[in-house]
Amino acid sequence: MSDALRHGVYRGSIDTMMKIVNIDALIKERERLRREGKRLVFTNGCFDLLHPGHVHYLSEARSLGDALVVALNSDRSVRSLKGEGRPILNQQERAEVIAALEAVDYVTIFDEETPRELIATLLPDVLVKGGDWALYEIVGREEVEAAGGQVLSLPYIEGSSTTDIVERIKKLPS
Repeated sequence: MSDALRHGVYRGSIDTMMKIVNIDALIKERERLRREGKRLVFTNGCFDLLHPGHVHYLSEARSLGDALVVALNSDRSVRSLKGEGRPILNQQERAEVIAALEAVDYVTIFDEETPRELIATLLPDVLVKGGDWALYEIVGREEVEAAGGQVLSLPYIEGSSTTDIVERIKKLPS
């Protein structure tokens, strides 16, 4: 097996890897979408262990526009928010898993405590978070609304959180 093929098999497909981009690529894509009259949707989070709640949420988010950007908290940022022992999967692993989802068009990683700067730079047409966030709590809301965009909070699926999963695993007999 060639090194290129092995990389594709074990580290994600080329298509998946091409979805992981930086802010410059996202700005170019946003401009292209706007020229075509299409809408860019943005969400963010840690997405530490992918679970059905995430999959449902990301599918719903994608349905709100023509392309979905998922901004992942960096490893340092996750530790700052969730504490030592997190993330369980490192940022590259999390990016690959999220990028492999059909609903996700682009993944980017940010290192700040919040994605405010990223959102203010990108100015997506739709900014969305899960229902555990009230609209007034959504970081970047002011910037997106001031630019004419829409901010939404999607319904939360009860009992579907990474923290809950981690706690259930800790209680398993060894």
